[in-house]
Amino acid sequence: MCGICGFFEYKTHKPANREVLSDMLRVLHHRGPDDSGAHFDKDLALGMRRLSIIDLSGGKQPITNEDGTIVTVFNGEIYNYRPLRDELESRGHVLATESDTEVIVHLYEEFGEDCTHHLRGMFGFAVWDARQRRLFVARDRLGIKPLYFAQAGGALTFASEIKAILQHPAVQARLNVEALNNYLSLKYVPAPQTMFDGISALPPGCSLTCDSNGLKVRRYWDLSFANHRNGHLREEAYGEQLETLLRECVQQHLMSDVPFGAFLSGGVDSSTIVALMSQFMNEPVKTYSVGFEGDGEAFSELPYARMVAKKFKADHHEVIIRPSHLCELAEKVVWHLDQPLAEHATLANYLVAELAARDVKMVLTGEGGDELFAGYARYSGERFSPLFRAIPQPVKSLALGACSHLRGMRRQKLALFALSQPDEITRFVNWFPLFNSEMRQSLLSENLKESLSGYGADYVFAEHLSRTDAVEPLNRMLYVDTKLWLADLLLARGDKMSMAVSLEARVPLLDHKLVEFAAALPQNLKLRNLTRKYLLKKVSKAWLPPEILHRKKQGFPMPSSSWLRKEARSFMRDVLSLPALRRRGLFNPPFVEKLIAEHENGFADYGGLLWGLMNVELWQRIFIDSRVRPEHTKPSLAPQLA
Repeated sequence: MCGICGFFEYKTHKPANREVLSDMLRVLHHRGPDDSGAHFDKDLALGMRRLSIIDLSGGKQPITNEDGTIVTVFNGEIYNYRPLRDELESRGHVLATESDTEVIVHLYEEFGEDCTHHLRGMFGFAVWDARQRRLFVARDRLGIKPLYFAQAGGALTFASEIKAILQHPAVQARLNVEALNNYLSLKYVPAPQTMFDGISALPPGCSLTCDSNGLKVRRYWDLSFANHRNGHLREEAYGEQLETLLRECVQQHLMSDVPFGAFLSGGVDSSTIVALMSQFMNEPVKTYSVGFEGDGEAFSELPYARMVAKKFKADHHEVIIRPSHLCELAEKVVWHLDQPLAEHATLANYLVAELAARDVKMVLTGEGGDELFAGYARYSGERFSPLFRAIPQPVKSLALGACSHLRGMRRQKLALFALSQPDEITRFVNWFPLFNSEMRQSLLSENLKESLSGYGADYVFAEHLSRTDAVEPLNRMLYVDTKLWLADLLLARGDKMSMAVSLEARVPLLDHKLVEFAAALPQNLKLRNLTRKYLLKKVSKAWLPPEILHRKKQGFPMPSSSWLRKEARSFMRDVLSLPALRRRGLFNPPFVEKLIAEHENGFADYGGLLWGLMNVELWQRIFIDSRVRPEHTKPSLAPQLA
């Protein structure tokens, strides 16, 4: 596991500046404190920071082929690297290490850009082909590992985190107003956009090639829902296939030369992972969970996590989050995220990762189960939305009006609003947005509204929906969530918060073989009546207590709305102060003050909205105002920002 970076002066052909690469590596120190490496070839520079997980002594990067003409830097894990080694050696390749990284250079020799098709794992890597003077960069199928790039000053610059790209002198830190608009709709910035103008995220399942002719991005993988080869199997046969895949994926993800554990929420996904880990290990699984102090006890999932830990005799550890953590860590969290993310649970992710990092260097998580097997309430809602739309309009209006006058009913109102929309894209966008279209119009300043071009969230969703082969409404929603919500929010959050404390997080449920199997399942094995994750729960029934299988889904809840009314109120007021809002010129100050006042007096729950706006202001303080970074950088390393 590493942080990678580099640049290629493909237009100017200037000699690569070693100091620039050094600065890029320095801000990635947290991703790989064990080692670093660099490779220079005239106008090309590659760098990496290493967190040693496999082949601790022999996996030093960059790694080359036999004659040094193919060079790679790699972030991630390749779980099928051993059979790939055997195949490559049978073809005459000589491998000098036991590292999974080395198979990439030899696969590139054999298959060129199609080398990605042979990899089973999570990855972001760059391959330099010295003979062709060509740089090849690729990201894994689901977007588990991040990868960003920018074209500026005649150079292509790339890195695992945006803050490293900002160290290149040709790259400026400027707000991308289109991305901000989408963030305010979705809670996250959808790839390939980032909150930085001129800096892009390489989308999941895509690769990038750069040479003297320029840059080309291509999609090498997409998720298909049309592959129903076994559409007439009995339910039991599907269950047997799923159990086999679950066991295979978890066992592969246990590959490690360092101590490891698991995040445990007490939900079906993470509990299933821990159950299977306990079957493959000769020692107790180390598990890590999070709870909340004071008012947050009502949100805590700890009783469920403890139940699972006890059943499997885990070595269990917990961290309790206090309101003060929200104030103390908010800026650090935003710095590590690179861009705003309107999810309170980010703080919980950071603190449970920090707890785990005291004992282990790698954890398995249950991320992805909801998007594979239809675990969210909105999937039930989408399936039954035609019934709601058939209700007479006066009745629907009455229901919406009732929600608008009841405290704490914002989510229910948004759900009813989404259900009532006849247009698919409008429904998808309005399933629990940060700000709905009406509120966003009130929030944005006139200057900002005038500068928007119309590349909004509906356009983003339409673009993805036009590409999928899914026909059924449920599968179409699963496709969009896999491409957007999963990749740009959940996986981005998981990667950045774990790597912030030098911890590798693996996601066995997102092995692409398992993902493809789930996509091809008949709909009624994902969602049966109102039972979500039907087949996964049926398979996990053999391992998990019924209290876990039938509990209400909580996600990763935090009592931050309450904290913003009480202990963190002054912090919120400082971040969203009137002078700050006026100075930025992005939002309408009276409307923001209205949100704050109604939240403080308990008339409405706007905690999520306010936290989202606070993230935007903190992000601007850190990256746009050129303030000293909260961690791992010194003032002298800050880029010259516009």
